[in-house]
Amino acid sequence: MSPAAQPSGEAELTDPWVALEPGADPVERLRVLRRAHETFAEAGTVPRRVRSVVADSWRRSARAGVGPDGSACVELTDGDLGSYRAEHELARVMPLFRELMGTFAADGEHLLAVCDAQGRLLWVEGHPGTRQKADGMNFVPGARWAESAVGTNAPGTAVALDRPVQVFAAEHFIRRVQGWTCAAAPVHDPRTGRLLGAVDITGGDGLAHPHSLGFVQAVARAAESQLALLTPAPTMTDVLELTALGRDEALLVVGGRKVRLSRRHSEILVLLSRHPEGLTGDELLCALYEDESVTPVTLRAELARLRRLLGAGTLGSRPYRLTVPVESDVEVVERKLGVGAVTAAVSAYAGPLLPGSRAPAVARLRRRLADGLRAALVTGRDPDLLADWAQAPWGEDDLEAWRALAAIRPTPPVRARLEELEAEQSATPGRVLR
Repeated sequence: MSPAAQPSGEAELTDPWVALEPGADPVERLRVLRRAHETFAEAGTVPRRVRSVVADSWRRSARAGVGPDGSACVELTDGDLGSYRAEHELARVMPLFRELMGTFAADGEHLLAVCDAQGRLLWVEGHPGTRQKADGMNFVPGARWAESAVGTNAPGTAVALDRPVQVFAAEHFIRRVQGWTCAAAPVHDPRTGRLLGAVDITGGDGLAHPHSLGFVQAVARAAESQLALLTPAPTMTDVLELTALGRDEALLVVGGRKVRLSRRHSEILVLLSRHPEGLTGDELLCALYEDESVTPVTLRAELARLRRLLGAGTLGSRPYRLTVPVESDVEVVERKLGVGAVTAAVSAYAGPLLPGSRAPAVARLRRRLADGLRAALVTGRDPDLLADWAQAPWGEDDLEAWRALAAIRPTPPVRARLEELEAEQSATPGRVLR
């Protein structure tokens, strides 16, 4: 790096998010930062003259196991990168990013970069010579620049903190990146507020100015405004309706169509409806399969078939998530229970959730929902509701419900069924009767 000469003396930093105040000497600031970085690398202590946002980031980087001589790894290549970028929400505002930042990046020998919420670079564009230099540190599309992977850097730290940040030279945690200066700002889904990623400008010392931070902030706000125009508020036709109680194969209403799902697709949709923020492939594998030998390829094939069934744009990836709201009968029962409407909850409960499913996460949810209903019935002591539950197919072996019913309605048939269940339980130690 060859910083342009500036007036001598270092101005006091009045804004902790700006790397270099106007009037500061970048040469002196760089010397201070390099010495501070070496002190931290050797002793783990941060000198006072390091900005607090950078000091905190250095500590997080060290706790994550990042070494100052590390480098970024490329996680997405070729077809995987292309398909991921094509379906990512930020693809819709790439033309805007290029319009607002393209000329600035090319003329200033800078780079325009866009990353996702996990810090993976999706696009890196700009001056050809600068791109070639950036290739040497794997600042390329598909590389993971999360703070937890490569330490302090503008795009990675911006998504880690969910706020705009500027990183100057030796403020970068990894030494091979300390010849660069960058500024990045997060971009959010204007409808849900979910973090989508960040837009970044990367280059030399000329970016060590408050204006570059303000510039990327303005670009990020413009992108959010554009997304708001491109993403109308959901209507009832945009909502998926999922019925999964009392059925081994869930029923889905999508775009006016009724679709009977396979058991595996039923499990996947139930789990994704519970996690609007999304689930990674590894999380879905653990949630769905008892057998740890099942490979990610098997899961990806199931998800590909489900995506074709649902239609374009409904199932996102990395992480896997539903991009439209879901109304499920499970949530209806939970909401009614949550406000104490036990009668309404029991009426809405059509039976155990996907009763034939052995997926670990589905089984846990199934037990939790049944236990919650049973507890409400036992506490409420309504004999009619208890009788309805106990005499339903899912309650005929529920020992706890029959005991509660016998305590308030000890008719001969009730007492006889209770004695029968207790005899069965004593003859089968360890059996849980529900």
